[in-house]
Amino acid sequence: MTAALLTPDEMGQADRLTIEGGLPGLDLMERAGSAVAGMAANHAPAGGRIHILCGPGNNGGDGFVAARLLAEKGYDVRVDLLKSPSGLKGDAAAAFAAMTLPFEILTSGDQLIGHMADRFTGADVIVDALFGAGLDRPLSGPAAELVEAVNGSSAAIIAVDLPSGINGATGEIMGSAIKAHATVTFFLKKPGHLLFPGRGLCGFITVAQIGIETGVLNTIGPTAFENIPDLWLASWPRPAVDGHKYSKGHAVVFSGPMARTGAVRLSAMAALRTGAGLVTLASPPDAMMVNASHLTAVMLKKISGPEAIPEFLSDPRLNAVLIGPGYGIGEDTQAAVEAIIATGRSLVLDADALTSFSKKPQKLFDLIKENASSAILTPHDGEFQRLFPDLAGLDKLARAREAARRSGAVVILKGPDTVIAAPDGRAAINCNAPPFLATAGSGDVLAGIGVSLLAQGVPAFEAACQAVWLHGEAGRTAGPGLIAEDLPAALREPFQKLWSGHF
Repeated sequence: MTAALLTPDEMGQADRLTIEGGLPGLDLMERAGSAVAGMAANHAPAGGRIHILCGPGNNGGDGFVAARLLAEKGYDVRVDLLKSPSGLKGDAAAAFAAMTLPFEILTSGDQLIGHMADRFTGADVIVDALFGAGLDRPLSGPAAELVEAVNGSSAAIIAVDLPSGINGATGEIMGSAIKAHATVTFFLKKPGHLLFPGRGLCGFITVAQIGIETGVLNTIGPTAFENIPDLWLASWPRPAVDGHKYSKGHAVVFSGPMARTGAVRLSAMAALRTGAGLVTLASPPDAMMVNASHLTAVMLKKISGPEAIPEFLSDPRLNAVLIGPGYGIGEDTQAAVEAIIATGRSLVLDADALTSFSKKPQKLFDLIKENASSAILTPHDGEFQRLFPDLAGLDKLARAREAARRSGAVVILKGPDTVIAAPDGRAAINCNAPPFLATAGSGDVLAGIGVSLLAQGVPAFEAACQAVWLHGEAGRTAGPGLIAEDLPAALREPFQKLWSGHF
């Protein structure tokens, strides 16, 4: 299984390379249409009515193939063309000629013909083969009206490749979009399947293999991936039989003042649970007692302020640092971050450590590029906006990539579709996080998982991807009603999955 995602342009390249390799394009279309027909049949009763909406390109060609195959199986198939078939070209035209079924054209000029709301009465399934992932402009006019009518029907809606109106590269809605119950895509998923709002409109996604070999990826060189273990399993820090705690890294997490210590303890417990051999919580003097009363396996060290950090971190065994959760916002935090970065340690910067540089983010980025061995930034949308205000107009994948390039750090842009981006352009989209992870302290646990993996020697991009996946799996394990305190213990189940290879 490959974790790669293909943009619509890259998918077009995969098609071309396959056809140049000797597999006719019509064969690809036949296999794609067969997969669509199978999905439509799964959602319709025997002999049920299936409306197939076909657009002017190859997506429509897939629909023609599906229509022919479904009619052969005895379904009541109604074929609707958005435009006259005289404009069809290449494989789509050939698939239309082979269909030999009655059809209706839904438009005349720039107008829909008839009352669309009534057209789908009695339909069991509607197949959306209008535009797919290749759409490059917003839907308007008859196409947008047709989408509205389809969404208003009671039929099960099956999308071919991607619901029409969704941008395959960004997941953005282009004017209006089909809301599908299921989507059949081909060869590999597209970013638009995983990024919101598109992800919320795809329904259940099936990836059909239609004869494209994974070897084409060597030529295409995709840089976007789904965040699944296949992406980073080779870097997973499996415990060695002859290992010991000193060989598994020593993570340091910095605590804020007495009234704000809970967040960093969540981070410290998550770091320990994730496998760091040792974890030390660096505490200001006024918070020593409250931290000590809650810690057992996590060690505690009194640090009086930013000026004490260089001597503390002069011990090379303290190899990864987290600062930010509950630390406080202001000049003292800036000074602490600068002192940590100057030591060259791998680090995770979260929460207050990010917000403290909102007025001079370039200073932070320059420090990271000049000193840090590896760095992970973990902003949510608000923190991201404060550090990168000029990127607001870009799609999420582009925002995360540019932020990583600009900062010199791996960026975890959090959300229901968290994007992990590296300075070299690689990016992964996460999709295993349940909605009940949206609770106070959840991000502190994620930061602790990340610093633990850095301490164990995992490269920053892979560490960030692993952390986000583990965080999501822990949330699924803990289940509805979870609070952040549940998450460190819930990490045990995903660890067992990785250890056994059953994930």
